[in-house]
Amino acid sequence: MVTERPRPTRRGEIAEILRTKAGGVTETRDEADKYTVVGAARRRTFANWLTPVAEHFVCHRNDIPDVDAETWTVSLTGRASGALSVADIESGFPTVAVAHTMECAGNGRGQHRPETGSVQWGFEAAATALWTGAPVSSILRASGVDPPNESGENDVGDESDERWLTAVGGDPSDDGDVFARSIPLAKAFDDCILAYEMNGEPLPQEHGFPVRLIVPGWYGVNNVKWVDELRVMDSMVVDGSLDRPGEHAFWQQVAYRIHPRGVDPEPNASVEAVDTWEQLEGAVDHPYTFDENVKSVIGTPDGETTVTPKHGAVEVRGVAWAGDDAVDRVEISTDGGRTWNDAELFGPAYAGAWRLFRYDWRAEPGRHVLLSRATDELGRRQPARISEPDEWRDALDDDAYPWNEGGYAANAYEPNAVEVDVRG
Repeated sequence: MVTERPRPTRRGEIAEILRTKAGGVTETRDEADKYTVVGAARRRTFANWLTPVAEHFVCHRNDIPDVDAETWTVSLTGRASGALSVADIESGFPTVAVAHTMECAGNGRGQHRPETGSVQWGFEAAATALWTGAPVSSILRASGVDPPNESGENDVGDESDERWLTAVGGDPSDDGDVFARSIPLAKAFDDCILAYEMNGEPLPQEHGFPVRLIVPGWYGVNNVKWVDELRVMDSMVVDGSLDRPGEHAFWQQVAYRIHPRGVDPEPNASVEAVDTWEQLEGAVDHPYTFDENVKSVIGTPDGETTVTPKHGAVEVRGVAWAGDDAVDRVEISTDGGRTWNDAELFGPAYAGAWRLFRYDWRAEPGRHVLLSRATDELGRRQPARISEPDEWRDALDDDAYPWNEGGYAANAYEPNAVEVDVRG
């Protein structure tokens, strides 16, 4: 059984990451001393569309593997067959770039009261980068995998095609588990890539060098680093699914499931709904963290310095995202949530990546509490708060996000407020 024993080697990894990122990130509290976790050091990171590598959060549980890119291979197994070197991936398939807002599924865990889990993220575990690599669809077609129905009838999660792609990471574990995550094959064919570059530069070691899976719009845990196997299966990964020793299903069927306190979620071979919010509304017992819930963060003003209006106004700027869905609306409150006004969406509008927003605030002198809340194209709006643990069933109907034992997929807006002093 996977445990949360302290990992002393994380200290060296964190120190090296902090050194190479040169102040763009800061260490995040991990009560288990198990994870290597750093997040954006400044709120201003969330005022820009593209996140520099130096400001991009990092999260992983096992040691970074010792990689020789010349000998690293990705095995294609299950309904696929073959093996690819990094050179094969780089030169043997089309090269594409995708914009992806990566958010840790535990982002916001530290806003749960009582606290839950080990890594106490605020809102700093989200970032948008441009990832370059080979389309997973091209790789799978070349290995003999038929695509989902190309008529358009098989959407992601459609039960008419229940095949799944399981990505296995090559990071070593001292607990006997294998880091494996499954996504619907339809999603893999739609927009996923095996990436070897990040923001136009070779993939950094801590971000999955030499190759990682990128699943646009889906929580970071699905974006497996250091990929060494892609397995096409008739189900999600369960124990015994892989042709290797160790525990196979922990990271799919136990961890990263959303459930109330004291519950052990049952494993599933497949689920019909992969939209995380739809699952929360009752489509799946104890939802899986697949696509990202609608969320927003104000980047500026950042609350660190007193603000002086220019021509009577202060520009409020930030980012909003909604996983596989588009952001439809962002509202801004400058009085702690009593009144709201629409912000303007602007800048790049790529599927799977966040949108910029701005609002010209006619600011009066004094201290103000600024909030942002986003609504996606399906009309789902960020809730105000995280519920109490015993409010699980009624939380969504009470403008609250359900407190859950793992602290996953939280998107309440009140915890992300920024207090701003305006000079007269």
